Amino acid sequence: MHAMGLLKQRRFAPLFWVQALGAFNDNVFKNALVILVTFKYMGLAGLDGSQTVALCGGLFILPFFLFSGLAGQMADHWPKSKLIPWIKFGEIIIMMLATVGLFTEHLALLLFVLFLMGAQSSFFGPIKFGILPELLDESDLVGGNALVEMATFLAILLGTLTGGIFIAMDGGAWWVSATVLTIALVGWLVTFRLAPTQATNPGRAINWNPASSTWSILQQSMKERSIFLPILGISWFWFLGASLLALFPAFSSDVLAGNEHLVTFFLALFSIGIGMGSMLCERLSKGKLELGLVPIGSIGMTIFTLDLFLAGTPSIDGAFTLKAFLSEWAGLRISLDILLLSVFGGCFIVPLMTMIQQRSDPARRASVIAGSNIVNAFFMVLSAVFLIVLQKAGLSIPGIFAVLAVMNAAIAIYIYTLIPEFMYRLLCFLLANVLYRLRIEGQERIPEEGPVVLASNHVTFVDWMLIAGACRRPVRFVMHYSFMKIPVARWIFKGAGVIPIASQKESLTTLKAAFDTISEALENGEVVCIFPEGQITRDGKFNEFRAGIERIVQRNPAPVVPIALTGLWGSYFSRERGKAMKGNPLRWLWARVDLQVGEAIPSEDVTAEGVKEQVTELHGGDKAPADNKEDAREKEKEKETEKEPTT
Repeated sequence: MHAMGLLKQRRFAPLFWVQALGAFNDNVFKNALVILVTFKYMGLAGLDGSQTVALCGGLFILPFFLFSGLAGQMADHWPKSKLIPWIKFGEIIIMMLATVGLFTEHLALLLFVLFLMGAQSSFFGPIKFGILPELLDESDLVGGNALVEMATFLAILLGTLTGGIFIAMDGGAWWVSATVLTIALVGWLVTFRLAPTQATNPGRAINWNPASSTWSILQQSMKERSIFLPILGISWFWFLGASLLALFPAFSSDVLAGNEHLVTFFLALFSIGIGMGSMLCERLSKGKLELGLVPIGSIGMTIFTLDLFLAGTPSIDGAFTLKAFLSEWAGLRISLDILLLSVFGGCFIVPLMTMIQQRSDPARRASVIAGSNIVNAFFMVLSAVFLIVLQKAGLSIPGIFAVLAVMNAAIAIYIYTLIPEFMYRLLCFLLANVLYRLRIEGQERIPEEGPVVLASNHVTFVDWMLIAGACRRPVRFVMHYSFMKIPVARWIFKGAGVIPIASQKESLTTLKAAFDTISEALENGEVVCIFPEGQITRDGKFNEFRAGIERIVQRNPAPVVPIALTGLWGSYFSRERGKAMKGNPLRWLWARVDLQVGEAIPSEDVTAEGVKEQVTELHGGDKAPADNKEDAREKEKEKETEKEPTT
């Protein structure tokens, strides 16, 4: 289903609006308070305006350290759909206190309200992302996360603008109070439309000590590297984003000589870009978790953050207006940099959050997300310290952009080195969407859960990558052990979880280890893909399907799903010319390739010959001609060219 279709369904729409309204309300109040402190300063304990603004930021983040651990435990222990109305009712009480503070101009009370808003957000955070896998099918999860991220950043933008406009009006306290109270009430009423969910871990004991519960949650999150590293990736995004947003005001006034409208414009570009990138990620993912978009996102963020450093300063005398800024090429370039780095940021963050949701144990998923929120908050505080240190050292704002770009590249490389799966998925994505145009039919026939064996014909050296790019679930491929000795490729194969195999004559030990690993994978409910021919075709026709597939399902009964690849014979990676990778690879750029998925064969009915018949039928016959009409015409042209006399 397209992501926008989720907004019409009860399983998602109420949660979407609850989240959007809450984020909007937070930022209406926060920006109104910042403007009051900055332009209508209300003294507190001898602090000046800038110090009080910094205190505001710290008070909003502090509850994430104090209460996230407890919030995660509660979200696992009780049904999330029943916790949300109580949390949103708390927002109404908080906004009543905000109203009192605004009318009395009692700064201490307003700061206490800001702390309570942070606490409310810390309790809602683990629920909003933890409940999504309970409400949505796996094929809709990326779309749901994309919509939530889009709503969050657009709500931040609209809330910030609304709070600033309303508090500056005559009777600003009335306008802001009426807005936050109304939005809080509407958000609470929407919660009664939430689809009901069940508790994922009702037997879990709750540790009410904030310090020990926070430390316990962090320890749990760090146990699994495949989950903790994506958490670090998301936290780095918040570090980068918080740094950029903090730099925009000074960048606009001190470097670009712009007015306040330029700062607002940059904030709008950043927020809109995150929303665009999130939705672009959903479209490119095609209903599955596409980790290949994460490296693309990090590359884009690095390039366009670095270009903010390289762009220079538009040369206009006097102060810039927004119109004057956009009339210059340098102004357009800077604007495009901010928009595109945030677009790539959306592509970066959505798959990481989806990965955490899918790979976390449902019984403690909310706790893992709570741990992620704690690390996020720490990185946001770290970004403030980072900027202070660099500015005290005399580094210019464009210079800080360059440092951030280099750091982004270094951290990305570090994470991808530890988890090669990201780069492996990137290669699969590029192969299926750039070099080829992969069309998939029958994808829904691959079971969403449980052990399953995929059996495909073998045409090229990249068949496995096309199948991996087409399957919504991670796939373990069985390949000849010699591939694991190729220096660069073996790193990719490791990330893909490839199972090396050998013939009995080559290595009985390797053969036995392969079947043991296959058995273990199926026992764990994983997807295993084999090429029963045992070798890549040399003439385009099917080789004999070997009996190893029968041995696999006899040891571990699992359905076998036949797969047929067509359109690849004669391509750059096939052996039509004797050896693969000969000729011009660009001739195959964006060539059409089909992947046909057949009906699952029950384990008790599996035979090597039967599987071959199913694959042959899907393929359209055991033959060696061009697999489609377009390729056939190309081959005819080549033959005619060969017959022409040379001069």
